[in-house]
Amino acid sequence: MSEDYFGEGVAGRYDASLGELASRAVVEATVDFLAGLAGGGRVLELGIGTGRIALPLAARGVSVCGIDLSEAMVARLRAKPGGDAIKVTIGDFATTRVEGTFALVYLVFNTIMNLTRQNEQVACFENAAAHLEPGGCFVVEVGVPALRLLPPGELMHVFSFESPTRFGIDEYDLASQRLVSHHYREQPDGNLVRSSTPFRYVWPAELDLMARIAGMSLRARWSGWTREPFTSDSRKHVSVWEKATA
Repeated sequence: MSEDYFGEGVAGRYDASLGELASRAVVEATVDFLAGLAGGGRVLELGIGTGRIALPLAARGVSVCGIDLSEAMVARLRAKPGGDAIKVTIGDFATTRVEGTFALVYLVFNTIMNLTRQNEQVACFENAAAHLEPGGCFVVEVGVPALRLLPPGELMHVFSFESPTRFGIDEYDLASQRLVSHHYREQPDGNLVRSSTPFRYVWPAELDLMARIAGMSLRARWSGWTREPFTSDSRKHVSVWEKATA
C-alpha cells in the first residue's frame, strides 16, 4: 500500500497552495471536460483529496464517488458544502474497490505519480478498468517529465510557485524513473522549511502500454482540458483511454 504523504500537515495548507489550479477558469474547464465525457453516468475520482474537482462536478448533477488514502484530506472535503453527499472510500486507489461500475474514472494533477513503482501504476490502470462499464473511459492528467528540458547531465529541476516565499526542486533518478519533489517555504522568521515527496514519473507511451495491459485503448490525448493539441512541446497531457466493449 502507498504511504500517505498527505497527512494533517499537508492537508491543512493544501487548498491555499493550489494557486491557479483552484481558479474558476481551470476548474470549470476540467469539470466541463469530465461531465461531457461521463454523459450522465456515474463517476469515480481516484485520489479525490479535498474535492477541488469532485465538488463542482457533483454540483452539475453528476453522481461522484471517490477513493483516497488520506483521511486528513477527505475530512476537508467533507467539511465543505456538498461534501457529505459524496461517498468516499479510504484506501489505496491502485487496489481499493468500491461497489458498482462507472462511466468514467479519472485522476487529475499528476496523482498517478504518487504511485512510486511501475507495478503500482499498472495496478491502478487495472483497478480503473475493473470499475468501468464496457465502453467507459479512464482519464489521467499528468505532466510530461521535465527532465527532457534539462541541460545534459543535469538531474535537478528548479521551479517556483506563485508565492515569492515558496520554491521547489525536483530531483530525478533516471535508473528507477523516480523523482523526489522538495518544497521549500519561507517562515515569518526567515527560515526555510522543507517537505519532500517521492514520485514516479511516467511517459505517455508507457501509460498507453499500461492501458493495453488493463484492456483499454487510447481514445484521445490533449495537452489541456480545453482540448489543445498534444505536441512535442506540451508540458502535460490529458489522456483518455476507453475500455473494450467485448
